[in-house]
Amino acid sequence: MSQTETGTPQAAMAGRERAGTAGRMTRRGLLGAMLASAAVPSLAPRAFAEAPATSPWPEPRPGSQPGVQSGREARRIIEAAKLGGITGYVLADARSGEVLEAEGAETLLPPASVEKTITSLYALEKLGADHRFVTRVMATAPIRDGRLDGDLLLAGGGDPTLDTDMLGDMAAALRAAGLRQVTGRFIAVSGALPSFERIADDQPDQVGYNPGLSGLILNFGRVYFEWKRPGGTLTLTMDARGERFAPPVQIARIAAVDRASPLFTFARDGDTERWTVARPALTKDGSRWLPVRQAAPYVAETFQVLCAAQGIGLPKAEIAASLPAGAAEILRHESRPLTEILRDMLRYSTNVTAEAVGLTASGAGTLTGSARAMQEWAEARLGLSAHFVDHSGLGAAARVTPGGMVRALIAGRATRSGAALPAILRDMGMRDAEGKQLKSSPTRVPAKTGTLNFASGLAGFIQPPKGRELAFAIFSADVPRREALPLSEREEPKGGPQWVRRARTMQGQLISRWATTYGV
Repeated sequence: MSQTETGTPQAAMAGRERAGTAGRMTRRGLLGAMLASAAVPSLAPRAFAEAPATSPWPEPRPGSQPGVQSGREARRIIEAAKLGGITGYVLADARSGEVLEAEGAETLLPPASVEKTITSLYALEKLGADHRFVTRVMATAPIRDGRLDGDLLLAGGGDPTLDTDMLGDMAAALRAAGLRQVTGRFIAVSGALPSFERIADDQPDQVGYNPGLSGLILNFGRVYFEWKRPGGTLTLTMDARGERFAPPVQIARIAAVDRASPLFTFARDGDTERWTVARPALTKDGSRWLPVRQAAPYVAETFQVLCAAQGIGLPKAEIAASLPAGAAEILRHESRPLTEILRDMLRYSTNVTAEAVGLTASGAGTLTGSARAMQEWAEARLGLSAHFVDHSGLGAAARVTPGGMVRALIAGRATRSGAALPAILRDMGMRDAEGKQLKSSPTRVPAKTGTLNFASGLAGFIQPPKGRELAFAIFSADVPRREALPLSEREEPKGGPQWVRRARTMQGQLISRWATTYGV
């Protein structure tokens, strides 16, 4: 199953975009997943120890019968999951690097969102744990008697967490500063990051986790689509939904069409993003987030509407890559520190956050160039041989090995600045044989999951209250089955949810056995 989002609008604003499924969809009842997936809204340079030039994995010790038996038990668990394709894993001592169990350790497999652990380490080293993204309002002339006889600029700094409420507060601050009228231009400056319309090309148009990007990003690159049937009459709205503000948008528009399928269509009409949705699917009131392709114009339009609500008239925005000479800052919004942003990114698996922090860290002018820079850094610093095409793991061509991922985890386990990887990973907890979390277990499992269609990964640490800390990586993929999926079926493929459940149960069983066998 492809990486999707669920939750509430408020949760989405906090960064909730995760790998998983949004439910079952039928042509008539549409809205389980595909419509009602309404998401509601420093490390010093060279902080990591140098990676060894060759693999540190030792050869199995002769006569190590317990290890052989343990490997057989792991194989039994894997075969019982009936995933097809390939599963590879590595379990190692997190301090010494000694390999305790492994199968397919150097097999290249899709990392999916597990790649975000590498992006986190990369950003921490390149930007520093205390890095903050800054969005500024600037002007080319002073404000006099409520009037700006010059240009007003909204200058993006690549903040992936900027939301409508933050923009609304900036508009209110402008009014408090006395601004009422701008006689010059309104310019949105987006060149802090390269601009593109989607992260990956092999995803359905409507999935909210695959939006456009630029140095100005809003609401994780998504617009809020809501439909209601008051008195039996269907009404459709699109807005930049926040918790306190919900300004309507014109850049994205939607119409209901009498057809059975496809569920959505998308087309660019000049500066307008036009969607259609199958009317028979809209049987009940509901909502969902849709991706925005033109990131900077979306932010600019929303800010213009919010300013108008404060009595500040702005002309239609011009989009620019750089600041004009002589622009001075009026006010600014700073993001939370990078460590907090990464903690949310790893918990909710926000693709836009991964791409924004990775591109900021590399300074590259393209996503592929940025991914290549991170790939080269990971090999030199973490001992990870990989192929990256982005920073989120959404791209289907990305590959890592279980062994390489464990080497990277161990290399990033602790840093001189104290921003250790386990501290920002989500504690997945121990699980029983059915995959249910054991809330009473004292053993922590800080880890990152990753899910694509018929690909699942989990990598992290097993930390018992006493005993040996372990590092592990488990990757499973049925690549031929994934590649055979038509584009129209990639949001919720037949058999996908069941496959993921079996993969996660298998992962939980392996971790439980490893914790009891080695974490003592």
